[in-house]
Amino acid sequence: MSDGVEDIRGPTVYQLVGGQPFFDDLVARFYGGVAGDATLRPLYPEEDLSGAEHRLALFLGQYWGGPTTYSDERGHPRLRMRHLPFVVGERERDAWLAHMTAALDGVATAHGVAAEVRDRMAQYFAMAADAMVNAR
Repeated sequence: MSDGVEDIRGPTVYQLVGGQPFFDDLVARFYGGVAGDATLRPLYPEEDLSGAEHRLALFLGQYWGGPTTYSDERGHPRLRMRHLPFVVGERERDAWLAHMTAALDGVATAHGVAAEVRDRMAQYFAMAADAMVNAR
């Protein structure tokens, strides 16, 4: 039985895209691009990108209305603080956004996500990419 919240606000993006598998696929596609990108790869010091992949997939799932697994494991996201040790200029932002947009387009098509939902997510990613810039 519903507590009525979904009835008032409607389904979350997390629900609309089919849950965590969508975010896992999105982030796997994204990091597939990052792995071979000479601009972005230096921003990920871990030899294996699986830790970063896991964290981003959980963060995005939570952000879009899924379970609080990210916060349970890592605490408050503090995205800007976590990214401050890395120089993120416009070049890095543009590369990040290009890979994320390509991943989003591919996964949205594969999962049959409505254009309005895809566009809402793309707007968020553009805003988030801009917010991470810490060098001009």
